[in-house]
Amino acid sequence: MTAAPHTIDPHAFLEDALAQASPDLMRSMLQTFVNALLSEQADAVCGADYGTRTAERTNRRNGYRHRDLDTRVGTVDVAIPKLREGTYFPEWLLERRKRAEAALTSVVATSYLLGVSTRRMDKLVQTLGITGLSKSQVSVMAKDLDEQVKQFRARPLEDGPYTFVAADALMIKVREGGRVVKVAVMVATGVNADGYREVLGIQASSSETASGWLTFFRDLVARGLSGVAMVTSDAHAGLVEAIGATLPNASWQRCRTHYAKNLLDVTPKSSQPWVKTLLHSVYDQPDAPAVRAQFDRVIDALAEKLPGVAEHLEAAREDVLAFTAYPKVVWKQTWSNNPNERLNREIRRRTDVVGIFPNRESIIRLVGAVLAEQHDEWAEQRRYLGVDALAAAQAVRPGSPHHPRPTTRRDTRTEDHRRRTHRLNHTRRVHILIHHSRGLDRRG
Repeated sequence: MTAAPHTIDPHAFLEDALAQASPDLMRSMLQTFVNALLSEQADAVCGADYGTRTAERTNRRNGYRHRDLDTRVGTVDVAIPKLREGTYFPEWLLERRKRAEAALTSVVATSYLLGVSTRRMDKLVQTLGITGLSKSQVSVMAKDLDEQVKQFRARPLEDGPYTFVAADALMIKVREGGRVVKVAVMVATGVNADGYREVLGIQASSSETASGWLTFFRDLVARGLSGVAMVTSDAHAGLVEAIGATLPNASWQRCRTHYAKNLLDVTPKSSQPWVKTLLHSVYDQPDAPAVRAQFDRVIDALAEKLPGVAEHLEAAREDVLAFTAYPKVVWKQTWSNNPNERLNREIRRRTDVVGIFPNRESIIRLVGAVLAEQHDEWAEQRRYLGVDALAAAQAVRPGSPHHPRPTTRRDTRTEDHRRRTHRLNHTRRVHILIHHSRGLDRRG
């Protein structure tokens, strides 16, 4: 193939490309533009346009050398102009892959070389143009990425206080000991003192146990995690226990999205729309007193018809309403794990391509690279929370009347809570007696 000069008629080029309606349209267009760019840069080095005779010319073309450029639209055949004197090679081709793309390439290549690729992976390998990579090339690529991810995971957390933290885990398949198992990939994010989100840490564990989460949070604290006012997560017992053990002054917010699913699981199917509407009404209130008042009304409404559901909701009162201790401006960002779920979807978009990872190191390599990129993007975006809102949240100190109970004091209950629990239990006993008496009447 011979690269065309860098002068292109955009209208004619697009008209011709669209008329062909090729499935490789984007790849073809990218190849044309890249080669045109390289040709123009080579002309600048030579001091004259392609094919032009002039006294200002300082060098001449001497053919092309071809290189494969792996991109998100596939592998592009790039024609790099050669010069009669000296060399020309654009620096951006040397660093042509973003970290996540390089990680994905290395993971797929490792799987391919280990013979664990599926039909889908074979197609991906061909698209990425990595079928010709040797083991040594893959090893060098992986070593460089592993070092970058290692530095990212071990960096000091020195931009605190991290007022709000969110934690979650993804289950990812990996080959170990000749079989496919699932490992838990734990991820924590936080909001630093300037209001920007950060990826705080990532760790792989055999399962989502208390010991695994405890090791994870101890590492975060050792690296400098401090000033945490509230942690948002699901209700996994091991996770909640680890939060209480490592961050004793932090309150725990049970993710409202996860809890809604838990509550509907104990609700008769016919009543689920009604219960879901009632629960959502709690979060639609203008201030903290109104939220708690609406919560009481919801409990009362459920107690008569669905005492079991009311009891479930009452038991979760302090956990799902922990956000009310802080300014309303931070509620939407802290009362659920939805922001982290979006991050999880971005991770899944990459990991689903691989399917089954060849080892745990490759999981950390790919997920760590994705998280490092996201971390950098967050630093360049607008603040996640305002500085004034963070200062107001930090003012809610442990021991103040507005501070919710810490995660370690699970047995603390207010007198109002005890009265409601007693009333719910009484209502439930009445329902049981009514059903029992109806049964006796039918038998009689």
